[in-house]
Amino acid sequence: MDNKESANYLSEYFQILIGILLTSLGLKAFLLPNGFLDGGVTGIALLVRTQVDINMSYLLVLFSIPFLVLGFFTVSKRIVVKSIISILGVALLIHFENFQTITEDKLLISIFGGLLVGSGIGIAIRNGSVLDGSEILGIYLNDKFGISIGKIVLFFNIILFSITAFVVSVEVALYSILTYIIAAKVTDTVIEGFEDFIGVTIVSKKFNLIKIAILEELGTGLTVYKGSSGFGSKGKTEDFDIIHSIINRIDIKKMYRIVHKIDPEAFIVEFDVNSVKGGVLRHYIDKKKNKKLEKFKAKVSKNEH
Repeated sequence: MDNKESANYLSEYFQILIGILLTSLGLKAFLLPNGFLDGGVTGIALLVRTQVDINMSYLLVLFSIPFLVLGFFTVSKRIVVKSIISILGVALLIHFENFQTITEDKLLISIFGGLLVGSGIGIAIRNGSVLDGSEILGIYLNDKFGISIGKIVLFFNIILFSITAFVVSVEVALYSILTYIIAAKVTDTVIEGFEDFIGVTIVSKKFNLIKIAILEELGTGLTVYKGSSGFGSKGKTEDFDIIHSIINRIDIKKMYRIVHKIDPEAFIVEFDVNSVKGGVLRHYIDKKKNKKLEKFKAKVSKNEH
C-alpha cells in the first residue's frame, strides 16, 4: 500500500468518525431525550426504547445485526466491516457521552435532529459505510425484485411511523416524519454534493457554431462524439458531431438561449449529474488566451462562407 492509498484510507475513516459524531449528537442531544424518531433501524430502536427500559446502544446494535448479516451476502465485505465499526461507534458514543439537551422546542428538535443525523449518515455513506441497515435491505430487495431502493426505504418508514402513531401518539409520529424528511434530504445532499450540475447533449447540423458559442459565452468544456447518419423526422440525416457538456444548473437557461439562437430546431437532452471530477468544469476556459479556439473559429468561419 503506497502513501497515497494510505492517506485515502485515513481520510475515509476520519470522515466516517465525523459522521458518527454528528449522528450521535443528533440522537443524544435532540431525538432521544424527547422521544422523537428517525427512519430505518435507528427509528425502530428509538420506538422500542419508548416502550421498554433498555439502553438505546444495545437496541441499536441488536436491531442492526440482521441487516449486517444480510449485507454480508449482498454488498462488499469492506462495506460491512466499515458499517460494523460505524454502528458500534454510534452505540458507544450514545452510551458513554453525556450530550446535554439543547432545546425543548419540538420544531427545533425535529429540524436540527434531522440535520445532524442526516449529515452523519450522508458522510458515512459517501465514504463506503452504512449507519442504518434499512439501506442494506433496500439494496437486497432491489437486486431480488427490481424495486427501487427509495421506495423500499419509504415503505419501511411508512410502517414504522404508522406504528408510532398507534403506540406512542400521532403528534410524535408527525414530528418524527418531519425529522425523517429533513434527515433524508440532508443525506442526499451530502452524498450528491452541494453543487447542482446538469448534463446536456446537443444534436444539431450547426454543431461547429454551437461549440464556439458555448466555449465563448459559457466558457465550459465540451466532449464531442461522432454521430452516424440516421433517420429522423426529416428523413435521413448526414454525419455530424454530438456535443456533450456538464454545466451548473444556474447556466442551463443561458445554454438553451445560445443553442436556440443558432439552431431553433436543435435536439437537446438534459439530465441530472450527481458527481463530477476533473475536466475543465471548475476551471473555466480562458477565452482571451485560448489560441486553439481562435484557430477553430477561423476554420469554421471559412467553411461557413
